[in-house]
Amino acid sequence: MDLRTGASAGMNAVHGILLAFPIALFTSAMISDIAYVRTAEMQWTNFSAWMIVGALFFGGVVLAWSLIRLVLAFRSPSRKRRLLYTVVVAIMWVLGLVNAFKHSQDAWSSVGAFGMGLSVICTLLALVAGALAFSGFVTEEVAR
Repeated sequence: MDLRTGASAGMNAVHGILLAFPIALFTSAMISDIAYVRTAEMQWTNFSAWMIVGALFFGGVVLAWSLIRLVLAFRSPSRKRRLLYTVVVAIMWVLGLVNAFKHSQDAWSSVGAFGMGLSVICTLLALVAGALAFSGFVTEEVAR
């Protein structure tokens, strides 16, 4: 086995583990937003805000990782796929930041239609990023 291939596989595994956090946390935040809309229990919005911040932390690490890999693979044939993945993660992170600011407001104004919509969009973008990363769309094929 080539050491570069093994190292690349390990790097992809760590990247996948880090990406799993925004997927789970944005999805959980959306679910707690739905719970708040149904129950009007204020603690659900607090849970959402905390999960969004966690998703932003790990999403920032994933974004930095994907930017570094994009720069390193700038001349490779997979640069367009990596660019698409990086753009999806960047949009997810920016909308997540707007969502965190929205969830910092008080009570109903923190969720409402706009906050719920942002949570749904962030969840969908996280799932798209996960599908792109875990489907092998971004990874390079190794010729034997």
